[in-house]
Amino acid sequence: MTDISLTSNPLLQPFDEAPFSKIEHHHFQPAIEEAIRLGRKEIDNITNQTAAPTFDNTIAALDYAAAQLDRVSSIFFNLNSAETNEEIQEIAQRVSPLLTEFGNDITLNEALFARIKKIYAQKDALDLSEEQKTLLEKKYKSFSRNGANLSEDKKNRLRQIDTQLAKLSLQFGENVLADTNAFELHLTQEDQLAGLPDSAKEAAAALAKSQDKEGWLITLDYPSYIPFMKYAQRRDLRKKLSLAFGSRAFHDDDNDNQNNVLEIANLRHERAQLLGYKSHAHFVLEQRMAKTPEKVTSFLENLLDKAKPAAQREFAELSNFAQVEDGIDTLQKWDGAFYAEKLKKQLFDLDDEALKPYFKLENVIAGVFTVAEKLFGLQFKAVDDVEVYHQDVKTYRVYDQDERYIALFYADFHPRKGKRGGAWMTSFKGQMIKDGVNHRPHISNVCNFTPSTPTKPSLLTFNEVTTLFHEFGHGLHGMLANTTYPSLSGTSVFWDFVELPSQVLENWCYQQEALELFAHHYDTGEVIPMELIQKIKASATFHEGMQTMRQLSFGMLDMAWHGSDPSTITNVKAFETAAFAPTRLYPETPETCMSTSFSHIFQGGYAAGYYSYKWAEVLDADAFEFFSEQGIFNSAIGSSFREHVLSKGGTEDPMLLYKRFRGQEPQADALLRRAGLIEKK
Repeated sequence: MTDISLTSNPLLQPFDEAPFSKIEHHHFQPAIEEAIRLGRKEIDNITNQTAAPTFDNTIAALDYAAAQLDRVSSIFFNLNSAETNEEIQEIAQRVSPLLTEFGNDITLNEALFARIKKIYAQKDALDLSEEQKTLLEKKYKSFSRNGANLSEDKKNRLRQIDTQLAKLSLQFGENVLADTNAFELHLTQEDQLAGLPDSAKEAAAALAKSQDKEGWLITLDYPSYIPFMKYAQRRDLRKKLSLAFGSRAFHDDDNDNQNNVLEIANLRHERAQLLGYKSHAHFVLEQRMAKTPEKVTSFLENLLDKAKPAAQREFAELSNFAQVEDGIDTLQKWDGAFYAEKLKKQLFDLDDEALKPYFKLENVIAGVFTVAEKLFGLQFKAVDDVEVYHQDVKTYRVYDQDERYIALFYADFHPRKGKRGGAWMTSFKGQMIKDGVNHRPHISNVCNFTPSTPTKPSLLTFNEVTTLFHEFGHGLHGMLANTTYPSLSGTSVFWDFVELPSQVLENWCYQQEALELFAHHYDTGEVIPMELIQKIKASATFHEGMQTMRQLSFGMLDMAWHGSDPSTITNVKAFETAAFAPTRLYPETPETCMSTSFSHIFQGGYAAGYYSYKWAEVLDADAFEFFSEQGIFNSAIGSSFREHVLSKGGTEDPMLLYKRFRGQEPQADALLRRAGLIEKK
């Protein structure tokens, strides 16, 4: 007898675009459970067939299996990040163990692994394409690296660990979000906002009004937090806000993440040891360009040697400036952004607030679309016939120069209560070629940009402009995917290669030829003046030493947590303090702890991988030097980047793909030149 609730469940009906208007929260768990059942059936069909194992009937079939589960779970977890509430979070806690169990049931399936091993043993005799060879290698390693060769008792322990990790990771993120939402700085006197730009005041007043409160509200969401830290003259209030931000999930209460951090680190280490690896970092980095923790550590320390003298000079200069300006004897974390902004204005006569009128959100979006058109031949057409999960979300259909459909693009740019902080790219539907049909992807960019106010449109800071270009670079990687197999498509690449498309696109934000396309005054339409462009370029390396040290500190903290046995760690804060010691510039603040809100490594996918931001900076600096030499809108170079990098996904080793585009391996000196840490050619 057919379950009526399943037959009427919109997530279990055929659909191309996500049917948001029909989906209710109660649909998710039954849909995921049914999709898991169907996925198990597909796996059984592979293992129970009497035909001898072949690439097509086993490797390819496995990669295409459980496609409906992928669609349903991607919709659900995207909403859990961008439009969540308590009900969705409770569902996530229930379905995450089910998904983990299903994943383990596949990788620990002995009959399935036996078929894969037979094909793998004869791989050299098979007539496989490069993409097929990569897929075979990936499938074999996904089993061997995840317990297929373990004894039964160790397999059971692995299942327990993975289930625990899935729950802990979710809880970690929920705690950070809860603490972020719980804090607000409610100001009732105008002098408390001294120094704040009118736009920031207006946004704070609008937020207070939306909650039926008098005065102004400042929150820990970036569009509220960053302007206050940069411009507010009240040092005591900056301190209060800074300590609140830095102490999220570090209050010895229900939202505290200290035990979650220790449990996650220890479980990851135990898992790696079970699988025969020295540490979680050794396990992870085997499937990265960097290959080993030793190489990552050497890479980070080499950059630290180059950046530290510059960072210390910059910090001394900033400290001296604050002392002369306001008699600040010891520069603290809550002083950094404030005095850096004042010093930058003095040195370059450049103020973020002077730039914002030229960066109306809609113009910047049009600008990044134009850059994509010039480089990659793409056209973005706004549409209103696509269902969305929130009224803020805009949708676009993407075509190439020959009007061929490329992708569907969702853009969700403003903060709200149910949305986690930060910015990210994701997908609602991946790309693949199956049965001769090229299924095109549905890609989403989600950000938290300054919203419009009653008197002004959404005007972005320059940092928000570069963030938009960054996430759009990830988006292009997804949109231009053109591979046969879903697990090799789009951003399914080595983690230290995935940031290349995003980071390289940021470079166009600093180029006059690009800025003149979209940086027009929101009121007068005036193109951004040449003198401002020159100031943007001149200030591009302002405090680059300190910024590099900051990124290196995060990478080193990540490797500290994941590069060795964490079982003797009892105090999260003390451990973090020691890890930060080589990169510390500001005095230590005992009230704060970054690890408890370091979502990149304890909730996201950057565990033992945070170094990849700097690694990819080497790639992007080297790649952009190539564009600069040939012309930043050189369509031949753009086509080469599209063909060899953006469209290929994870079909081949990323260094081979990069060398096909660039003609050589990346040179680290390109990054150091761009950062002003060594002289330019």
